[in-house]
Amino acid sequence: MKLSMPRYDQAPVLVVGDVMLDRYWHGGTSRISPEAPVPVVKVEQIEDRPGGAANVALNIAALGAPALLVGVTGRDEAAHSLADSLHAAGVQAHFQRIDEQPTIVKLRVMSRHQQLLRMDFEEPFNTDAEALAEDVDGLLAGVKVLVLSDYGKGALKNHQALIQLARARGIPVLADPKGKDFSIYRGASLITPNLSEFEAIVGHCQDEAELVTKGARLMNELGLGALLVTRGEHGMTLLRPEHPALHLPARAREVFDVTGAGDTVISTLAASIAAGEELPQAVALANLAAGIVVGKLGTAAISAPELRRAVQREEGSERGVVSVEQLLLALEDARAHGEKIVFTNGCFDILHAGHVTYLEQARAQGDRLVLAVNDDASVARLKGPGRPINAVDRRMAVLAGLGAVDWVVSFTEDTPENLLRQVKPDVLVKGGDYGIDQVVGAEIVRAYGGEVRVLGLVENSSTTAIVEKIRSK
Repeated sequence: MKLSMPRYDQAPVLVVGDVMLDRYWHGGTSRISPEAPVPVVKVEQIEDRPGGAANVALNIAALGAPALLVGVTGRDEAAHSLADSLHAAGVQAHFQRIDEQPTIVKLRVMSRHQQLLRMDFEEPFNTDAEALAEDVDGLLAGVKVLVLSDYGKGALKNHQALIQLARARGIPVLADPKGKDFSIYRGASLITPNLSEFEAIVGHCQDEAELVTKGARLMNELGLGALLVTRGEHGMTLLRPEHPALHLPARAREVFDVTGAGDTVISTLAASIAAGEELPQAVALANLAAGIVVGKLGTAAISAPELRRAVQREEGSERGVVSVEQLLLALEDARAHGEKIVFTNGCFDILHAGHVTYLEQARAQGDRLVLAVNDDASVARLKGPGRPINAVDRRMAVLAGLGAVDWVVSFTEDTPENLLRQVKPDVLVKGGDYGIDQVVGAEIVRAYGGEVRVLGLVENSSTTAIVEKIRSK
């Protein structure tokens, strides 16, 4: 399955559900309490993070998508902390604030990256369901996906009303379900239970075949568009009517903390679908994101650069020979990390010491080097009959093995001008006895504020000279 990084900036998503504050008390432990056999934690840092539906919205915003949130809180310090954090992250939050009821807070006591204790402060909210539906209806016109983030805390009391509001506008509805009655999600485009939640509804599944059969039955009973079962270390299973099951393996390299992993899955799914991705591709992106988040401590969001780099690894474009599409994706990530892009080009028919020295000098002009190579037809036009000696795939494979080169891409024209317009390097480099004004593409790069540099000529190094020497013998 081919993956690419979606345009999340074009993908507004509305999240409705149970918001909560995840609070962390961090400190060291050096002794046991004389009052009871428990460690004494000297609290040195207090950290607040949005949790529940608020974490879903935060994850969507971290991907670069416009995120809107509707939820219920108290009128207290925890609600203010939530609102401030979400505002700082760019989330447009709309809270129904209820007097004399506390905002849900989950307090974790941490020492040396280990959770010692969790305390929950919560009461089911007496939500005004009609008012919440009015808020949602007023926001739906500006979004492409609705997410119901249900933690069973009382914010969502009118699931069907919200689903029907969205369906009337043709907006997909994704639900992260809770409880033992999934009929409240009837008509949703997709629900994302974990395996335990799924089996609580359909019964224990002995194997994948039984999971698929029971999942298909559940989709039919509830009129669901699709069902995604998250299965921990066994990955995910996507079920759709009249499509074969799609099983994706878990992608985590190291599981450190599973807190918020479900939020990451549905947020990445929602943003990807809103950005126009097909469901299998959106699920694959969500699977990659989940593999990243479980390697973090506590409730955490996945940033667009993190996901982009994971996509690069998946598509093999982190380094080496790439297509133009893969190159542009890799460059977007490099720029997100503040890296300076250098570009050079040539035929590189027979690699010699002069090439190696020149490419090392070019790489020193920035952080990443893009090497554009003429294809065989353009080399023949430029160099004459009998050239190239080596086909373009072989030339590119050798060049990709050089430590100075990050990406190698081919082009079909006689000059790389069209490629330069797409890549837009920070620095265009050419070697030899050129003047700067003679460098092909110099005016393109200068037009957007890039630099053009000419490096020194390495003496007594020439592919043409090597070819003539071989021919003469």
